[in-house]
Amino acid sequence: MNFLVDNQLPDALCSFLTSRGHRSSHVLGLRMDEASDVEIWDYAAKGGWVVVSKDEDFLHLANRPADTGKLLWVRIGNCRKPTLLQAFDRELPRIVQAFDQGVHVVEIR
Repeated sequence: MNFLVDNQLPDALCSFLTSRGHRSSHVLGLRMDEASDVEIWDYAAKGGWVVVSKDEDFLHLANRPADTGKLLWVRIGNCRKPTLLQAFDRELPRIVQAFDQGVHVVEIR
């Protein structure tokens, strides 16, 4: 699975996802850190990426009629990286299964 990690999440999340066998990039690494949410969303949708973000604006984009993009909406409050990565480690199988089954928005809490 391809994950595109948004600005407010650490690059360490990309390393974690890659270590679990997924392709992952951070918007900073793609020089999209100044891009609008719509630009990031469109890039991800066209390339088959799942946007990983805390930004609720992506939820609105994901819920547009006939939109094909996918969102992993991070609903975990402010926390340290180890706590974030533990949550992803615990929830990743469920997340991947949901996207594989055609779900367009998955929450992680």
